[in-house]
Amino acid sequence: MARTAGVLAAGAIAGATAARALRVPLGGGRPRAACPRDGWQVVTVDAPTERVLPGGRWPEPLRRLGGAVEVALRPAPGGRGTELAARPVRGVPVTGITAHLVGNDTAPLIHEALRQSKQLTETGELLRADRSPLERPRSAAPEATVPGAAVPGGGSAVPG
Repeated sequence: MARTAGVLAAGAIAGATAARALRVPLGGGRPRAACPRDGWQVVTVDAPTERVLPGGRWPEPLRRLGGAVEVALRPAPGGRGTELAARPVRGVPVTGITAHLVGNDTAPLIHEALRQSKQLTETGELLRADRSPLERPRSAAPEATVPGAAVPGGGSAVPG
């Protein structure tokens, strides 16, 4: 029993040390916040910079946010496309219906705009999950056939 408690205590200490090590920069210094509230959000787009910002224009989902976000680009590590980053601009409020929907927290809005920008650049369309059967349009159901009934074009519904 004492041995089990010792193993559990050693595991807890090792876990706490590892968690602290993940938050402290390699060169030492102060621990960073895991996710700063107004920090950059980044997606890696599998496309060259010219396709991510064609003609220097932001992708449509980010354009909808107007001047409320700052956008940055850089090559992704290992030549794996482009990193597209966005963060809210301090002091510039989000306006219109968007402000009503998100309030003061623009992080989910920026996350969604980055995700949609990635999809548009990589696939040319916004992908969406399959709709549930309740949301699908009703199709004309085929007429029920009665055994022996006549089928349009002659013959019978039941082979015979």
